[in-house]
Amino acid sequence: MMTEELLLELKDIHVSYGSIAAIKGICLEVYRGEVVTLLGANGAGKTTTMRTISRLLKAKSGSILFKGSDITNVPAHKIVAMGISHSPEGRRVFGTLTVKENLALGSYTRKQIDPQRLAWVYELFPRLQERSRQLAGTMSGGEQQMLAIGRALMSKPELLLLDEPSLGIAPILVKEIFRQIRQIADSGVTVLIVEQNARAALKLADRGYVLEVGKIVFSGTSGELLGSAKIQEAYLGKKKHSAKSSGS
Repeated sequence: MMTEELLLELKDIHVSYGSIAAIKGICLEVYRGEVVTLLGANGAGKTTTMRTISRLLKAKSGSILFKGSDITNVPAHKIVAMGISHSPEGRRVFGTLTVKENLALGSYTRKQIDPQRLAWVYELFPRLQERSRQLAGTMSGGEQQMLAIGRALMSKPELLLLDEPSLGIAPILVKEIFRQIRQIADSGVTVLIVEQNARAALKLADRGYVLEVGKIVFSGTSGELLGSAKIQEAYLGKKKHSAKSSGS
């Protein structure tokens, strides 16, 4: 599981959309071998954080370190080549291309597809091999999610960013995808995951951070978060709800 090697570090990151502050000075750490989850309500800043790490968004201030190197201003395509891969919210597969063509695009930072890597992705997601010649746009939401994760894995990342892998997917496929994420982590890929299903995410993760309106308000091990009365009330579906906001 976790080693003491710090793989990713965010230091006082601020991100704005025009005049609107979306991320307000967050700091977080991800160690090699961990699964870390970001929890929070819609609009808390989870996806913005992920997009900033992968450089799809530019930080207004602060720094992002990967393996000790400052990557805050590194272009997105070079971020992938350095070992960070992003499976985005909404899957974003290329619907008019086949499954295999989508997977090939995941290898664009390399000169050619690694057949062993492709075989491993097919082993993780047998449906992708069964449908390798099928157009991605004709697949179910769950199958497209498997494809999005598989595509992200084709670049052989050290850090995999997963944004809402269970969103809009049938419950039976959600369980399957979470099992596969566990296999990915067990293979040595470090995972940072944003997930609305807080209970499932915490059962998978080693540690978690809770965001509220662009700030980290709580962090700890999965056990600590699962045992927190506030986290239970706000995110884990407990029946008793405070009359006031859960913001702190």
